[in-house]
Amino acid sequence: MIGAGGEGDSDGGLGLAVLGGVGLTEDTWLSAAVAQSEVDLVEGRELETDYADIELDHYFDPVGIQLGAAYWGDSDVLTSNDWRASGYFRNDVVRLSFDYEYRDFEFIIPSTDFTTSRQVFFDADGFGVSARIQTSESTSLRLRGIKYDYSVPFRPIENVDAARLLSVSRLSLINSLVDHRAGLTLGIESGSTIWDIDLTTWEGAISGSRTRSLTVRCLMPLSKRTDIELGLGHDDSELYGNVTFFSLYLFFYGD
Repeated sequence: MIGAGGEGDSDGGLGLAVLGGVGLTEDTWLSAAVAQSEVDLVEGRELETDYADIELDHYFDPVGIQLGAAYWGDSDVLTSNDWRASGYFRNDVVRLSFDYEYRDFEFIIPSTDFTTSRQVFFDADGFGVSARIQTSESTSLRLRGIKYDYSVPFRPIENVDAARLLSVSRLSLINSLVDHRAGLTLGIESGSTIWDIDLTTWEGAISGSRTRSLTVRCLMPLSKRTDIELGLGHDDSELYGNVTFFSLYLFFYGD
């Protein structure tokens, strides 16, 4: 499988991505992705984020493991090296996964009227759980949640100005620094078309602000080996307000 596409929002943010996957064996899947996003910050600076990810999934029946690594960030603001591992159980009705993620950060806090720019190194351990339940022949329900424990204490009142400078939409880097995240997705199959209705909420680790997001995605075939996915969503954030976003991806499948 090879995919490519992009996402834009009503505040001028733009993200582009290329992703792919290959079956090494019947039970082993290797996937990778690269992406870049651009966001115009409130002080006039443009934030460019690079992202790269690789993951290996092996299914032993009825359990499996996933191992992954990622790099993302803007070297002038915030970067992270991520390592993650999951163990899961799967059958025809349910998939239950227990997830761990280690994140190693370098954060450059911009100067304000009262403070000077400074560099902070810290890390975080994330523990989560996710589940997918086949509720009927044509519907499924996915639940997920993760909580992060940071090695440094954030003080939301002192750092809220820095967070606002870095965050104008969901594509902003600061939104990757979350205290916890939870989501629910309803999947509906209608013939050859698949609909996903996703509700997600997260709380920022620095600002302490909450964001609620609703996204609707539609995956439909263009040909025997090609699918298109369209997405439309809305964020309601205590940090950056209300933002609407749209995404479009194409997927190509081979033997």
